[in-house]
Amino acid sequence: MPIQMQCCGLVLMAILLYFYKSQKTIKLNTSRAFLNAFFMTFVCILFDIISCIAITNAEFIPDFLVRFISKTYLVTLVGVGFFALMYICTEIYSVKSEYNKTMLRYSFIVVVAVILIYALPIEIYSDEEAGVLYSAGPSAIATYCVALATVITVVVRLVRDKAKVSRARRISVISWMGVWVAAALIQFFNPKLLLVGFAASVGMLVLYLRLENPGFNIDSQTGLFNHEAFVQYTTELYNMNIRFSVLGIIIASGSFRALHSDVENEIIREAIRYFYTMPEITMFRHSTNEVFLLFPDRETADADIKKILKRFERGWGKNGGILISPTWVYVPNSGIADNTAELLHFMRYVGHNSAEMPENRFYEVTAEIANKLRLEKDTEQLIVDAIAGDRVEVWFQPIYSTEDHRFTSAEALVRIRREDGSLVPPGLFIEIAEHNGMILQLGELVFKKACRFIGESQINLYGIKYIEINLSVVQCAYNELAQDYIRIMEENRVSPEFINLEITESASMNARKILLDNMNRLIDYGVSFSLDDFGTGHSNLNYIMDMPVEIVKFDKGMTNAYFEDGKAKYIMDAAMNMIRGLDLKIVSEGVETAEQFYTMENLGINYIQGYYFSKPLPADEFLEFIKKSNKTAF
Repeated sequence: MPIQMQCCGLVLMAILLYFYKSQKTIKLNTSRAFLNAFFMTFVCILFDIISCIAITNAEFIPDFLVRFISKTYLVTLVGVGFFALMYICTEIYSVKSEYNKTMLRYSFIVVVAVILIYALPIEIYSDEEAGVLYSAGPSAIATYCVALATVITVVVRLVRDKAKVSRARRISVISWMGVWVAAALIQFFNPKLLLVGFAASVGMLVLYLRLENPGFNIDSQTGLFNHEAFVQYTTELYNMNIRFSVLGIIIASGSFRALHSDVENEIIREAIRYFYTMPEITMFRHSTNEVFLLFPDRETADADIKKILKRFERGWGKNGGILISPTWVYVPNSGIADNTAELLHFMRYVGHNSAEMPENRFYEVTAEIANKLRLEKDTEQLIVDAIAGDRVEVWFQPIYSTEDHRFTSAEALVRIRREDGSLVPPGLFIEIAEHNGMILQLGELVFKKACRFIGESQINLYGIKYIEINLSVVQCAYNELAQDYIRIMEENRVSPEFINLEITESASMNARKILLDNMNRLIDYGVSFSLDDFGTGHSNLNYIMDMPVEIVKFDKGMTNAYFEDGKAKYIMDAAMNMIRGLDLKIVSEGVETAEQFYTMENLGINYIQGYYFSKPLPADEFLEFIKKSNKTAF
């Protein structure tokens, strides 16, 4: 009886099932779909063997039963194709309602096909001497047509929806279907070779080895589920709109106090064994020093976390003598994030970038934090798009000289324009650009555009002696700043006398040596410097003595305080006397009224800047303003 190949396939399936069940598995939709396809394939091979036995022993078995068994085998062939389609649709349709709707439509077609297979006549051929045993007739033809149509549908869906299906899954499923179809064609032309059942088991082997081996989701060192498993599992929960809670435990270097690695590993295993006492927790090793605990809801999470924190306070190892001080990042409601990637972004940021460290090192990721981080991320993308789309502009605010009685300089200010033409408030993007390092690229772009403006507009013809350009904290700590800026000035043929770079007190405090090196090189080249926002930094008056600046700028807050606080007058008077004693010039920013202007002028302030004269203006409007205001300069 020619069932050796089917028996081999059945044994292969049994071995795969053993290895699959002997490993810890995470409940993924694709895993469940794989098991469905696996058992359907197992049933198909089993009925292939049963049908062969029934046909071979037809003289002892009623004819209707032989035909029923043979048709049932044909039905299982259609079932294998259907479950293959279900397997890929599990990944294609992330929304459960869409998946159910699609599978309901396919199920209707399969039910009709099953009815046809059972209703149509079947012809059975058996020749033991020739080793030929197969079924034919309308029922078999209907089976082949439906199975082929199903295979074609699977391939078409894989190609059409390739963006939704991973490359590994596409290749594996196509390999599965390819082996199956090739075996069917060989069997069609050579009925002696009953390969279809064995080929189906080989297809299952391909899926297991490439995709569905539970070992792929296990961390080899700890036995916990790994990062990939966390991503897959939480992605499915998000797709099904199921909320959960997650606690991240970050055990940074130094959490253990000079312990041998073997002792560290034993302590980690002890902690994991403790976590296993809480069956509602699903554990993941997210990275080398991070473990994530996933809870089904906040109520469970809050109760279990209290127990966990108390357990960590007692210590580990013999007699609890070893303490671990991890950082805890708690997300009580996964709904604060739209997807897994955003959830991980929130947890990573809070765990590694929090400015203030609570005493117990426990951080809760709230909706407020999530909204802040989401805004930062959107703003980062806004900056990237603006740079790529050339929507970064440089505006200029005129600065009035009380000695020359005209405008002799201006401050260059960055502006970003959205695609719809509206402007983004600088307060929204400057701090974020500084935080993520994009300020280097943005600042260099502003400097290039300011130099280009100076070179093309011949500002000296209108009485403008120099343009002030801000340096951010990050730029001040950049080693190649002087080299890059000298190159840009040379490329635009701009004389360094037209450039005044503004630094802040906080910038000079954070990167003093690098800043001074850059300043000295640029000063030797001919560039001048101003100390911006004096009065808001972390330094004192003595600090000015150490900085090679020519101008000190009083910020708007200090200007306003002079008119609102009697004590501020004495402080400002003392500051002005010292600054003048150092032979430095003073700019008063934020002057908005005539009273403020005349007071600052009478105090001997050298330069006045503020809305009293003009708000920041686009380059062309700034030139028009200067032409009209500085008529005596022509």
